[in-house]
Amino acid sequence: MRSLNELRCSFPARSENEQFARTAVCAFAAQLDPTVEELADLRTAVSEAVTNAVVHGYRSVPDGVISVTVRLLPDSVIYVRIADKGCGIADIGQAMQPLWSGAPGEERAGLGFTVMQSFTDSLQVSSRPGTGTTVTMRKRIHHADGSTG
Repeated sequence: MRSLNELRCSFPARSENEQFARTAVCAFAAQLDPTVEELADLRTAVSEAVTNAVVHGYRSVPDGVISVTVRLLPDSVIYVRIADKGCGIADIGQAMQPLWSGAPGEERAGLGFTVMQSFTDSLQVSSRPGTGTTVTMRKRIHHADGSTG
């Protein structure tokens, strides 16, 4: 699908960069004139994806990098891809189950993918152990006046 505009960036996989990622994505998405609620949904989904990459993807890797690609697509759709080259996920189906956590000994709720699904129109996760994880989300923007496009 043809992209109307695109942003690519990468940054160290540190928790303090989660705020940068969600702010950059939302600032770029502002071109589509989203509602406050749509921006809040997008911020939350991006925050969860980046946090998963930091906490789970790079759990034992001190110098990991997270890559973000944002595309504005026709019909007011925003596409967000967040990728890491961390440890990967052995069983994506299991990882996407509510309350399942790859870090059961920690105080984590295991709701990251569930949250991403609830705040976007589509969510795809691809991963292989030892090669990393890519999360791709799409959300149609309906604009402050209620229209699309």
